[in-house]
Amino acid sequence: MIVQTSRFGTVEVDDGRVITFGRGVLGFPQHKHYVLIQPEADATFYWLQSVECADLAFVVTDPLLFVPDYQIPLREETRTELGLKDLGEANVLVIVNKVQETLTANLQGPLVIHAGTRAAAQVVISEKKYQTRHPILQLPKAGAAVAAARPEKAAAYVSRSA
Repeated sequence: MIVQTSRFGTVEVDDGRVITFGRGVLGFPQHKHYVLIQPEADATFYWLQSVECADLAFVVTDPLLFVPDYQIPLREETRTELGLKDLGEANVLVIVNKVQETLTANLQGPLVIHAGTRAAAQVVISEKKYQTRHPILQLPKAGAAVAAARPEKAAAYVSRSA
C-alpha cells in the first residue's frame, strides 16, 4: 500500500500494518486508518500517520519510557471492541505535543492497539491521576530533540508492526 505523507513524502507499507480505529481518534472521527512510521531505527518517537489524509499525523511514544508505573483501566467494552482476551495482547501509545520547550504526553487519552489484529481505540481516562499534558522531556533552548534510550517494550512493538 502507498501512503502519502506531508512529512516523509510517499511511503510504501504492508497492508498488514494498517491500524484501524473503529471510532477514529478524538477530534478526527472520520479518519480511521493509520500506519506507524518509525523515522529512525532507534527512535523513541513515532508518527501515527493517517492513511486517508497526508496532513494528519500524530507524534506518539510508549508511555512506559517516561512513566514506568503508567497503567490504564481498560473497560470490558473496550476489550470486547478490540478483541482482547488478555491485556498482554495490547500495545499502548500516547500522543505527544510540544508546549514551549517541553514535550508533553496525553496520559488521559492513550491509544490501545491490539498487537495481532491492529484494531485500536483511544481510551479516555477520567481519573485525575494523569494529565493531558504530562511533561516528559525538556528540549534544549535551540529546539533540537534530545535522544532517549528505548527499552525492549517499544522495540517489541516496532518489530510486531513491521
